[in-house]
Amino acid sequence: MNSRNFIIAALFLAGMAPAFAQSNLLNAKTPDEIGKKTAAQDSLDHDKPLPYGYVGDRDVLFAKKVWEVIDLDQRINFPMYFPVEETMGDDRKSLFNVLITAIKDGKLTEVYADSYFTTKKTGEDIQSVFFFKELNDYGREIMNQNPGKAEDELKTAGILTDEHYTTSQVSAQDVTKYKIVGTWYFDKRQGELKYRILGICPMAVDALTLLRMGPEADPIELFWVFYPAAREILHNAKSFNERNSAVPITFDHLLNSRRFSSTIVKEENVYGDRLIEQYMKENAQMQLLEAERIKDKIRNFEQDMWNY
Repeated sequence: MNSRNFIIAALFLAGMAPAFAQSNLLNAKTPDEIGKKTAAQDSLDHDKPLPYGYVGDRDVLFAKKVWEVIDLDQRINFPMYFPVEETMGDDRKSLFNVLITAIKDGKLTEVYADSYFTTKKTGEDIQSVFFFKELNDYGREIMNQNPGKAEDELKTAGILTDEHYTTSQVSAQDVTKYKIVGTWYFDKRQGELKYRILGICPMAVDALTLLRMGPEADPIELFWVFYPAAREILHNAKSFNERNSAVPITFDHLLNSRRFSSTIVKEENVYGDRLIEQYMKENAQMQLLEAERIKDKIRNFEQDMWNY
């Protein structure tokens, strides 16, 4: 078996791993037994994400880093979006809830402010984007009635309560897109074009803008996760498989096998990695055509390798 077939077979087996959304469903005699795995199932559950192979710099004949946007309005991308509420137990979570829960629990620390992974984001930085709170008209009236007293002092005295504040919070249902960055490269040892995802970023309207302008405002990049550091977390989280709900696939498998629809918005270039929309201004059709041109340029490189 050559290396390419081995990788395909390994990915298939990873998707068939028996960490079912509702294991033992057909064998349960009472509802309490649903989800309880047998000893054989449990022994097979201690699997790891398929490790990336080492790629030497000399083996890379061609490489191109691209940024893409995954629109969650497209049906093929629904497994990343749903369920927006955690009502399905621990087995069913949206991709956003998986990431944000891991960050809050301290399991995922490689969180950054940009796609070049130069500036780390702290929990306070993330919280400021996700949650906003301010005094409403009633609260400001209370403050005016108590001149000279600080807000914290009035809160401690119980004069200012939650009803005196207006709050806004970003949740999974507010995430409308994901942005990913990855590298397409031609491995001359394997003789094939490959893709390696480097980072992923949820996009949504931040809490302050959500309060001021509503959900119709343009989404922003909330935070960037360095993907290799999140693989094990995404491997343990399952997404819904429409073809067979008894065999869910992991988010790591879904992303690495590119089971999603996306549009290229930027490629690394001599102009400081400028966005397509910066040189194809106010013309959505030309932007899509440019994205397809970049995709064809990458694909044609592999095709040209086999032309004699």
